[in-house]
Amino acid sequence: MSTAGSGFEDPSADVLADAAAAFGLLASPARLHIVWALAQGESDVTGLAERVGGALPAVSQHLTKLKLAGLVRSRREGRRQVYFVDDPDVVDVVRLAVTRIGDRADRAELPAPRLRGL
Repeated sequence: MSTAGSGFEDPSADVLADAAAAFGLLASPARLHIVWALAQGESDVTGLAERVGGALPAVSQHLTKLKLAGLVRSRREGRRQVYFVDDPDVVDVVRLAVTRIGDRADRAELPAPRLRGL
């Protein structure tokens, strides 16, 4: 690993690839909304579909992708599968990003800028 002028070591290529993959999954507004909702408390797929306004099969597919990436976990309660975010760092990152962008938009009374292709 190399160090920048600030004295911090650069992360390995594997760590950067894993982080990019996680951010890639969260780049979908639907998946970000699901993680945001789960950061507020656990839910089953029906509750999530109602909250995020998505079709049940689509929300289920998003949850599968988030589970495979390790961003969301689940447990069985009777016949229901209950989903939750078990990683406080993921919760912190999502809350920070969404809250800051929302605050910026509120202050400017304009929609937040769309950051594309940076």
